[in-house]
Amino acid sequence: MTAPLCWSEVGEKRQKSFADLKRRDIEYQVGDKVFLKVSPWKKIMRFGQKGKVSPQFIGPYEILERVGPVAYKLALPTELDKIHNVFHISMLRRYRSDPSHVLPVESIEVNPDFTYNEEPIQIEAREVKQLRNKRIHLVKVLWRNHSGKEATWEREEDMRTQYPHLFPV
Repeated sequence: MTAPLCWSEVGEKRQKSFADLKRRDIEYQVGDKVFLKVSPWKKIMRFGQKGKVSPQFIGPYEILERVGPVAYKLALPTELDKIHNVFHISMLRRYRSDPSHVLPVESIEVNPDFTYNEEPIQIEAREVKQLRNKRIHLVKVLWRNHSGKEATWEREEDMRTQYPHLFPV
């Protein structure tokens, strides 16, 4: 005779086995360097996507100590002294030494809630997108802290209202 099956237990076990396939047990050592995750915030919706090319991590910062099983204390610069320096492991990403990864925190003003404002530097190009019933005027914008490859196409109307200094009269 077989034991009765509890389908909810079978489902839970199956779901756990699939979740465990993707799970990574990450541990850092004191002295390791990590990036810190930030949330980009712009007042611009890019075709339904916010902050698509914005930097997602700042740093690197050194780990000072482990505070519990999933939290680490970081050595933050004085510019971030208003932010608590203990972070959950999900907010950290291992730093692999590469000079192109470093984004100086002085160039981004990070708010205590890990948001920052993007500033456009210049308009690089113009284009008119023809849809069925209307035409949309677009401008290619180069953003501060981004390379030319990361310039984005924005609606000219929106850019004129938010950043009139980019459009000489």
